[in-house]
Amino acid sequence: MSTPAPAVPTPSRNTQTAVEQGHRSGMRGRLLGRQPGWFAILWRNRKCRIGLLILAGFVLVALFAPVLAPYDPRSNDFPTSLGPTGDHWLGTTVQGEDVFSQLVVGARTSLIVGLAAGLLSTLVGLVIGLTAGYAGGWVDEILSFLINLGLVVPALPLMVTLAAYSPVRGLWLIIFVISVTGWAYGARIKRSQIITLRTRDYITAARFAGDGTARIIAREIVPNMTSLIVVGFMGAALAAIGGEAGLAFLGLGDPLTVSWGTMLNQASLGGAMITGQWAWLIAPGLTLALLITSFTLINFGIDALSNPHLREDG
Repeated sequence: MSTPAPAVPTPSRNTQTAVEQGHRSGMRGRLLGRQPGWFAILWRNRKCRIGLLILAGFVLVALFAPVLAPYDPRSNDFPTSLGPTGDHWLGTTVQGEDVFSQLVVGARTSLIVGLAAGLLSTLVGLVIGLTAGYAGGWVDEILSFLINLGLVVPALPLMVTLAAYSPVRGLWLIIFVISVTGWAYGARIKRSQIITLRTRDYITAARFAGDGTARIIAREIVPNMTSLIVVGFMGAALAAIGGEAGLAFLGLGDPLTVSWGTMLNQASLGGAMITGQWAWLIAPGLTLALLITSFTLINFGIDALSNPHLREDG
């Protein structure tokens, strides 16, 4: 008499689900493993991931603005003060310009100002902070006085004064004004960080090994300040974007440059609220707020680079 074969246990639905989730997690881990370590940390942070996607969308719009804009943003050949229509998705201005085309082209202006002014402010703050913190002595006293002076002077009135009384107008003037008024805070933070780093054992060992000051700063100090430098750049770029929009809204920007601040200024002067052209008034404000939000969300991931307790696994 034959013995019946033992029954093979059938995996439960929960077990299959767990196996599938583990397989997907493994695939995701292998994909992230191919990326640089810093990018994997940023991408795992959910808030930073959303911010990166939003910022990537703005970058693509800025790069392909001439293709995406249906009309020349300065062309005034259209009917004036139109509401949203099929041909003009956000309507037209009182001068007969297409609002959507200006919105698309304005993304390029905001990103250029944010990138350029953020880099300049970060570089100036880094050089002054490095010099003051590492040199010490009378050099630190003089540079600390300049840093404190830059912190005490109100930034907004100084920006308005420089922009209002400048003999020339243009985008690079705005970038220069924002850079001049925005370096002091970053320099103060970097100086404090370098003061704590210059007494570390590995810095002392590098000095005894005969390394020069430039090599110690480039090879030992700056790599340990990467997260702080990136955070400073994000903050400076964020302030630059808001500063450009504020100056342009006050009428102190270049009237020939299409930007979201200029759009808000023209919408205010053109009585967009009175005529019911809400799209002309709200669209640049919403896009500006969304771009600023993307930088804020990315900062959560940058914080995780320097603080392992803030990192997410999913």
